Amino acid sequence: MITRPLDLAARLQPEPRNFDAFFFVNVGLVALFFTVAGSRFVVSPGIDLPVMPGGPVNGIRATTVLTVRASGQLLTDGGLLPDTQLKLWLEAEAKAGPRPVLLIEADRRAATGEITRIQGLARRAGFSQVLLAIDEPVSTDGGGR
Repeated sequence: MITRPLDLAARLQPEPRNFDAFFFVNVGLVALFFTVAGSRFVVSPGIDLPVMPGGPVNGIRATTVLTVRASGQLLTDGGLLPDTQLKLWLEAEAKAGPRPVLLIEADRRAATGEITRIQGLARRAGFSQVLLAIDEPVSTDGGGR
C-alpha cells in the first residue's frame, strides 16, 4: 500500500462509531437549502413555464398535439386520424378546455399547403393559438467539400 513508507495510516483519525448531532444538523441544513434555494425548474423542466412580459417568446403549453407526416398522414394521441374527420376532431378538441392550444408537429417534407389548411381549420374550430413545430433538416452527406 502507498501509505506504508510514510506511515500515514497511523496518523489518520479513527472512524466515528455513531452518528452524532453534527450529522443531523448537516442533513437538516441540506434539506433546508434545497427547499428554500431550490428551483422547481431543475426538477421538472417545462412545467408551468414563466411568462416574461416584453420578451420575444412566451412559453405556451399545448393542449392538443397533431402530427403531420410527409405522406399526408395525421397522427393524434388516439392514433391515425382520417382526413375526412379532421374538422370534427378539431372542433371536439377545441371544446375540451378553456383556452385550447394546438401544436402541429410537421415532418420536414410535409406540404406547406396542408399545414396552412390545418391551421385555418383549427382557428375556425375555436383554438386560441396554433403553434407549429418543424423538424430541422438533417444533412445526409458527410459535409466538407
